[in-house]
Amino acid sequence: MSIRVLICDDHHVVRRGLLFFLKTQQDIEIVAEATNGKEAVQLVGEHLPDVVLMDLVMPEMDGIEATKLIKEQHPLTKIIILTSFSDKDQVIPAIRAGATGYQLKDIEPDELVKVIRSVYEGENQLHPKVTNHVMTHLVQGETKETNTLDELTKRELEVLVEIARGKSNKEIAASLVITEKTVKTHVSNILSKLELQDRTQAALYAVKNGIA
Repeated sequence: MSIRVLICDDHHVVRRGLLFFLKTQQDIEIVAEATNGKEAVQLVGEHLPDVVLMDLVMPEMDGIEATKLIKEQHPLTKIIILTSFSDKDQVIPAIRAGATGYQLKDIEPDELVKVIRSVYEGENQLHPKVTNHVMTHLVQGETKETNTLDELTKRELEVLVEIARGKSNKEIAASLVITEKTVKTHVSNILSKLELQDRTQAALYAVKNGIA
């Protein structure tokens, strides 16, 4: 089964380069290309890709606004920000909007493929520079938590710790000796109880609260 990918970038050369390389991967199918955020939102609705590679600075609608709209309309679609910018003014809004991954355009092609596969499997993939910005943001207390760990069961806390370690559902299942289906249920409960959008936010929440 192929991973269905949509590429969104306003630079033709970048789109072509990504298209030609990703087409060489047997488990990846490029379903559409968008030249701006507005077009990306429309095409996601038409093609329902598994993963979107999203640029940030584009005409019509930028990547952050597009990410927010796509996640609102299609919460199961994973979005990887692929950009040249790593400053916190771009990073924090992108994560808040629901991006599961954030990578810089100097990433090696083979590494990008690994990131796509990992995000598709449910893992969060942030560039080291990006992680530093996010952690600094959390430590400084710029986000307000309206939820509490007390709402989680013992097993849900164990799953949250594993999420913070970057493990996939399959790896968590093996580690805790439970089924993958049970892990998915726990993950869903965790996100709901803590009012978080995705695993990336759950992992960061765990680190901030000292349980990772």
